[in-house]
Amino acid sequence: MNTLTEAWDWLTDSAHWSGDDGVWHRLAQHLVLTMVCLVISCLIALPVALVLGHLGKGGALAVNISNIGRAVPTFAVLVLLLLTPIGKWGEGPTVVALVLFAVPPLLTNAYVGMREVDRDVVRAARGMGMTGRQMLFHVELPLSLPMVMNGVRIAAVQLVATATIAALAGGGGLGRIITAGFNLASTPQVVAGAVLVAVFALIVEGVFEVAERLAPHWARGSR
Repeated sequence: MNTLTEAWDWLTDSAHWSGDDGVWHRLAQHLVLTMVCLVISCLIALPVALVLGHLGKGGALAVNISNIGRAVPTFAVLVLLLLTPIGKWGEGPTVVALVLFAVPPLLTNAYVGMREVDRDVVRAARGMGMTGRQMLFHVELPLSLPMVMNGVRIAAVQLVATATIAALAGGGGLGRIITAGFNLASTPQVVAGAVLVAVFALIVEGVFEVAERLAPHWARGSR
């Protein structure tokens, strides 16, 4: 309990929230890193998943290949990237490692969502003379949107929790608070940093929950 009390004291000390090493600055860095990685991951995974889901071909292979990334620790990928020319790109190794980490849930959920669309609806759309593009964007994508967004939510929360590894490569983010605590042998600071990451992840989860509740009825999974 003494450690928790000291961690609370650390969090409530205004001196720890200002400046380049303060919580607000580190939080902003963490948010930017998370958003950049999430956007890049979506741009890579979602088009592939939606097209393969629409065609119904090659999706299982793509999902299985992407899921191999789940078996490789993100920290190990980061270390290997630091030893390559990518290691000279500043935040490059961290971004690449996190993108590889976020792609599997995005690809899997989007592909499964596309394949779970009622085939009778798809056949009806085809019978009405819709083109493949029209079927994809006006029928299949709207009906698969709940699963697609679920994948985005999972990826976002996982990125928030995992982006702390940026500190190990000299980057910013809330992970710097944790590593600084280790360097200072300050357990309360380490605990405080972990609490900040956990709270941030819960806030991101909450934002997606609120967005889902405010979304139109059809976007919440109604068929």
